Amino acid sequence: MIEHNTIPGYTYGQPLSKSPISIEELLLLKKTVLFSEDDERLLRLAGDVLADQTKAVLDVWYGFVGSHPHLIRYFGQHEQLDAHYLAAVRKRFGQWIIDTCTRPYDEVWLAYQQEIALRHHLTKKNRTDEAKAEPIIHLRYILAFIVPLTLTIKDFLAAKGHNADIVSGMHAAWFKAVTLTAVLWSHPYSNPEEF
Repeated sequence: MIEHNTIPGYTYGQPLSKSPISIEELLLLKKTVLFSEDDERLLRLAGDVLADQTKAVLDVWYGFVGSHPHLIRYFGQHEQLDAHYLAAVRKRFGQWIIDTCTRPYDEVWLAYQQEIALRHHLTKKNRTDEAKAEPIIHLRYILAFIVPLTLTIKDFLAAKGHNADIVSGMHAAWFKAVTLTAVLWSHPYSNPEEF
C-alpha cells in the first residue's frame, strides 16, 4: 500500500469539518445494516487479505467504470478524460479500501466520509485535484455502485485460502461497510431534516 502522506488529496486525520452525522446516529445506522463487533473483526481480517491486492481490485473496478460511458464520464468533460484526476482518485480509492476495513468508525472517520461525500457532490467535486470533469457524481450511481463493489470483491477475499465461512463473513462485513459509507455519502444530496 502507498504511504498516506504521498497520496495527493488524502486528508484522513487532518483537520476537516465535523460530520453532520453524530456518533449516536452512526450507531443507529450500524444497527440498521446489522453491523456488529464480529463484522469489525472480519473487516480487519479483510484489510489484511486485501492489502497487497488493492491494485488488482482497482484494475477490476476501473475496468468496469471504463467500459461504461455513463460512468467514465465523471472523470472528464465532453468525452475528454482528465488523466491526472483519474490517477489521483485511483490512489485515494485504493486507500479507501484499506481504511474501510481497518479504521475505527469514529468521529475522524465520519469527518472523512463527509469529505468524500462533498467531493462527489457539487459542493467540492473537482476542487481537490483541480480536475476538468463533470461537476457532480449523481447519487443514483453512488448507490448503485454498492453492487459492483460488493460482488467483485469476493474472489479477492478468498485469495488467501481462508475457509468458506470466513470468506463469507468477510464478504458480508464488506457489504455492510460499503452500504454504510454509501449512505453517509448521500448526505449532501438530501435535505438535512430528511436525511
